Amino acid sequence: MAEHPAYPVGLRLSGRRVVVLGGGSVAQRRLPALIAAGADVHLVSPSATPSVEAMADSGEITWHRRTYAAGDLADTWYALIATSDHAANEAASAEGEAGRVWCVRSDDATAATAWTPATGHSDGVTVAVLGDSPDPRRTAAIRDTVVEGLRDGTLVAPHHRPQTPSVALVGGGPGDPDLITVRGRRLLAQADVVIADRLGPRDLLNELPPHVEVIDAAKIPYGRFMAQEAINNALIEHAKAGKSVVRLKGGDPFVFGRGMEEAQALAEAGIACTVVPGISSSISVPGAAGIPVTHRGVAHEFTVVSGHVAPDDERSLVDWAALARLRGTLVVLMGVDKIGKIAEALIANGRAPETPVALVQEGTTATQRRVDATLATVGARVTAEDVRPPAVIVIGEVVGVGVSSKPEA
Repeated sequence: MAEHPAYPVGLRLSGRRVVVLGGGSVAQRRLPALIAAGADVHLVSPSATPSVEAMADSGEITWHRRTYAAGDLADTWYALIATSDHAANEAASAEGEAGRVWCVRSDDATAATAWTPATGHSDGVTVAVLGDSPDPRRTAAIRDTVVEGLRDGTLVAPHHRPQTPSVALVGGGPGDPDLITVRGRRLLAQADVVIADRLGPRDLLNELPPHVEVIDAAKIPYGRFMAQEAINNALIEHAKAGKSVVRLKGGDPFVFGRGMEEAQALAEAGIACTVVPGISSSISVPGAAGIPVTHRGVAHEFTVVSGHVAPDDERSLVDWAALARLRGTLVVLMGVDKIGKIAEALIANGRAPETPVALVQEGTTATQRRVDATLATVGARVTAEDVRPPAVIVIGEVVGVGVSSKPEA
């Protein structure tokens, strides 16, 4: 007789008793979802992995530190049987059958009355995949394909349009299109209008459908407005026209990205704003070049500073004298053309001239390159090597960590 397929259903377990037998790796994988579902989870096991034990210590589950005993499944809605004792699993499974408790078996799926689907989540939707027979690798592969398609927009599903104007400020990361967050990529795929920065992940724009209007923020006509005011007004106008608007920015919107100015302008216009953090180039670009911004025994701190204003400029808000006294790593963004003066200020205030410096140009992209120097030589090196923005500058002993060659003196 042919095996009948499983009947898929979603269990609403909030406040309902669920029993998990066994505190090993299976329980470690399954417990977080049960906790997230609000279940009243009881773990029966003489031992548990450190992660499972932490769930019990925090009060997320109730741990009965013993082996399975008859009656453990009384008044239970759902059970996960995952001990290493086959006889105990058989006994618990029989108790579940007699008490009409749906039981998952980790040791013998064919003897179970329920199977756990391969699940994933995207934009408020749970994707659950079950096969006609237990084949976890195949169902997981299908799950991954569907979820990834929903997240990156290659699998387009109709979605409910917001009833009120809204804008998403999306941090695109340092440049590599793979380094945008999952949420950022999904919102980008749903956009009608994308207002993009020059330093955003440009390759992602090529993947957008033809109907999406892509606006280069650098080319917005300013008229009587300053550049930022013009961008703010473009965001507001498109949102009020009923469009789904994404403001695609490089790095993180709130790290020297003027994202808060845009969020404030939208708030004043009564437009909802979603902020999607991005991977900041201040950490990711040094990492891509093999430089850790902190390292045990070398640097216990790192400071990120904007270098777009020179230290001797009266507009500067940076206390360069204080920075020079720090022993950790200094990461300078937007400072290529000012690095000579920055180095002079640091040396004048006590930082050693031989302090290593690395400049990473166009980090995380195919054209990434790294130029090493010291504080004493960096000004000349930038000119000699024709280093151009965008580049992240790292100052400190971490520059030499894990690198075979020493910075040039």
